Amino acid sequence: MSIACNAGPFIALAGIAQLGLLRDLIGEVLVADDVKSEVEAGGKSGAGLFQSAPWLRVTNLSRKIDPLLTSLLDIGEAATISLALQEPAALVLMDEVKGRRVARNVYGLAVIGTGRVLVEARRAALISEVRPLIEQMRAGGYWLADTIVAEILRQAGE
Repeated sequence: MSIACNAGPFIALAGIAQLGLLRDLIGEVLVADDVKSEVEAGGKSGAGLFQSAPWLRVTNLSRKIDPLLTSLLDIGEAATISLALQEPAALVLMDEVKGRRVARNVYGLAVIGTGRVLVEARRAALISEVRPLIEQMRAGGYWLADTIVAEILRQAGE
């Protein structure tokens, strides 16, 4: 299985030293060049990330991004959706609500978020608890709405 990943989940998971969960759960993670640039520009958590994780496959887009995407979303989200359509990826990993809606409703893509990655990692016994990881993400500045956190914890059985 492969997944096309946007910058937010990379930053969130790298910030709590859990980026390897993507490799362990999914295998190949596809990354658009624009997303790679966005992650690397994001500071400390993005530095050296792509060199240290050979299971991340940085991919050029073979065609121009749909103008609808660039009119509605930032370049990273637009590139991630375009990459998922180009490859095609089994899933899109994205946390931004608007990008998720466009991917799902306009392009018919299956979309998950970072919270779902944590829930699946707990179900697969890769992590013992979700709550402390979410607290670390939030303490590091990654925003998650209280309602989303409550749903993630419910799904994780916590």
